[in-house]
Amino acid sequence: MELLIGNKNYSTWSLRGWLMLKAWDIPFNEHQYVLDTDDFRAQLAKYPQAAGMVPLLIDNQDGDELLVWDSLAICEYINEQYLDGKGWPANAAARARARSVAAEMHSGFNAIRNELPMNLRAQRKVELSAAAHQNIARINQLWTELREQYKAQGPYLFGEFSIVDVMFAPVVFRFPSYGITLQPLAEQYAQTLRSHPAMQLWLELSKLETDIVEKDEAGEPVA
Repeated sequence: MELLIGNKNYSTWSLRGWLMLKAWDIPFNEHQYVLDTDDFRAQLAKYPQAAGMVPLLIDNQDGDELLVWDSLAICEYINEQYLDGKGWPANAAARARARSVAAEMHSGFNAIRNELPMNLRAQRKVELSAAAHQNIARINQLWTELREQYKAQGPYLFGEFSIVDVMFAPVVFRFPSYGITLQPLAEQYAQTLRSHPAMQLWLELSKLETDIVEKDEAGEPVA
């Protein structure tokens, strides 16, 4: 199995595909490219059906090359093919809610995406819009409610580590870069997810990178 990704410092979608494999110890070969470069575009042009997106998963099924792109699609594929469904909560009601929360993260929180790009090597200061503050309030609400409800099952959003945590992984990396603090239970969860061994490995590797993607250097450096 092959996984094509962008810079670890910046690429939120790549983090999700990579974490889905690493967290469950599924073997794969990683191919990393610098975002928005000629090499990046040339490599992805080899797979036109994937629309130039990373992460891109390439798997071999019965001798045929199978392509899966989009981070949530990759999570679902890995869950079905390699985890026997264990990527979601076992309880049907919890599973339905987990899918709803994951989908909300996948399609929403646009202000956070636009104003707080993931930048793991930096400490930056930005002036947030009202929409970004609303996004942060919603995340505080979600994380606090879920931790209160599922704390007896484990330390992650629905107790055990799941696809929902994979989907929120870039957010827990974003907030410290911009000095954003959360409510106590939400902050405790963020620290738990950042401490996951696979997350720590991604963070360590990101700090070895030197490439700069200017559009993701939001705001001003903290003095």
